[in-house]
Amino acid sequence: MNPLEWKFPYASRRMPVVAENVIATSQPLAAQAGLRMLLQGGNAVDAAIAAAAALAVVEPTSNGLGGDAFAMVWDGADLNGINGSGRAPAAWTPERFRGLAEMPPMGWNTVTVPGAVDLWAQLWDRFGALPFEALLAPAVHYAREGFAVSPITAAAWAEAAPAYAHLTEFRRVFLPGGRAPAPGQWFQCPEMADTLEAIGRSQGADFYRGAAAERIAACAAADGGALTLSDLSSHRAEWVSPLYMDYHGIRLHEMPPNGQGMAALIALGILAHHDVREYPLDSADSLHLQIEAMKLAFGKAHAHISDPDAMTVSPESLLDRDALKALAGRIRRDRASVPPPAPRPDRGTVYLTTADRAGMMVSFIQSNYAGFGSGIVVPGTGISLHNRGRGFRLTPGHPNQVAGGRRPFHTIIPGFVTRDGAPLMSFGVMGAHMQPQGHVQMVVRIFDYGQNPQAASDAPRWHVLEDGTLALEEGVDPAVAADLEARGHRIIGGPPPFGFGGAQLVLRLERGYCAASDHRKDGCAVGF
Repeated sequence: MNPLEWKFPYASRRMPVVAENVIATSQPLAAQAGLRMLLQGGNAVDAAIAAAAALAVVEPTSNGLGGDAFAMVWDGADLNGINGSGRAPAAWTPERFRGLAEMPPMGWNTVTVPGAVDLWAQLWDRFGALPFEALLAPAVHYAREGFAVSPITAAAWAEAAPAYAHLTEFRRVFLPGGRAPAPGQWFQCPEMADTLEAIGRSQGADFYRGAAAERIAACAAADGGALTLSDLSSHRAEWVSPLYMDYHGIRLHEMPPNGQGMAALIALGILAHHDVREYPLDSADSLHLQIEAMKLAFGKAHAHISDPDAMTVSPESLLDRDALKALAGRIRRDRASVPPPAPRPDRGTVYLTTADRAGMMVSFIQSNYAGFGSGIVVPGTGISLHNRGRGFRLTPGHPNQVAGGRRPFHTIIPGFVTRDGAPLMSFGVMGAHMQPQGHVQMVVRIFDYGQNPQAASDAPRWHVLEDGTLALEEGVDPAVAADLEARGHRIIGGPPPFGFGGAQLVLRLERGYCAASDHRKDGCAVGF
């Protein structure tokens, strides 16, 4: 790794925060909820749980109590992964979805067991220092007393409202007065506060085996859903060993399947055979190699990644260096390839990262899958249920085909970087299909070109869409865009109908950390 450049060459609205204790996430109130735990003597895990619970309240357009989560924790000696994704209801079979071309977008036939709350509890049980109830206190406060909705969240709320407005309970809870809250408008949900308090008292058990679980199961039964109390009570988050790829002196760690983090590892393994450092930063040559490596990586990921119990090839075989070298040989430096279409992605995720002066670092991601998720709000609870079942396929024989008790392909991925066995960076780039692409871009910018984390976040991004077209964010040099188009990249015109993700990064320095937060989101980095 080259020495960092403390230059900010892009149109930035942020400066990084350099401190011994830090947190970065997509909503300021959630960032400060985590900071409060650090100021009270808590550690990075306490801060992460507090921020995650607060995000479920203050950014309901992207996550909620009824979503999934994944995390990686550097505990001072080792990197630990935890998969908080839930399984499909036991009663789901391919026959249940017969006649459909793809999984439904909304409703009970998209709801898998929500895993986020159990992940909070398991993280706390292994690593937490403060009382569990204390970690949820900021979230309880914002749910009961209310908060002012932030601008980007308000825009997402307004965009989502028409799709959910016909749903009675959703409209009652999330569309007060029949409309989405405007920026700065006060929003509160006392029912969600009650649920959070019960979760806090029971250390998460109420959600899976108590009153909340009974209400979720009763709501499903009344509306024709298959999710049962047995499905909920049998859920447990799974501790796993992250996978990794060595790249130019650093090691990128990603969660193993059923998440798509392997796509970033495969892309870097391919890029290692086409050294982008030969070319200038932000040049067409450099971007072309990154984009082509990503396309090839997506081809492998979407063909094979599923619940690991259903995969027909091992994750390790997909990271085989000889196989990656062969893939790299398919890249032409003067010509773009055309990738196959990819699965439909999610657009409802939050990411946060925390680090403390003792050396603990947390990479954490939490999601509703698509905005407010399934649209189902469990009466009397404030729980909005995700639609993560949308990640399944209906293709007979595909490893990711829908089945009871199976976990779907997951888009949400936390990232972590080590060097020589020591922690170096905790980071993520929320945003559906953008996530592994964002991971690759952050690694290349910081560790190949020496950019500081804020500059790497500020830089204009590229995004390979599901149909193989290429979106380039405003700020990419027009001459670079023209060069890429001349090589055969199908660049979409006009403003893209999606975002370019939201990065949050914490890079370890000789002493303390550099924390950066994406200007594309409402959030911030804070620390002391």
